[in-house]
Amino acid sequence: MEHPTVVLGAAFAAAFRSGMMIDLILLLVGIEALLLHWLRRRFGRGPGLRAVWPTILSGALLMLAVRAALTHAWWGWIGLLLALGGLAHVLDLILRGRQAAGARAP
Repeated sequence: MEHPTVVLGAAFAAAFRSGMMIDLILLLVGIEALLLHWLRRRFGRGPGLRAVWPTILSGALLMLAVRAALTHAWWGWIGLLLALGGLAHVLDLILRGRQAAGARAP
């Protein structure tokens, strides 16, 4: 009988190789986005989706790129996902810069 840590390690390795671990992370990110939206609408608390959607999008695209790499997808898909994630990140920085500049203006 194998030690439980060996069995657990093999299960985690299989989950990463298949991309299932990334799917789980993406599910959690989606739940986080819904929770932020709900908290903002229900209680007026938290940043809401309007403030964080570019951050969530760039993170999700990077996770999809990792998933594609783990599952041995064609390099072009990986590159496309990385490029789109980079563009979403730049958009996030631009929007945050505008927001900060608007907060400083008299």
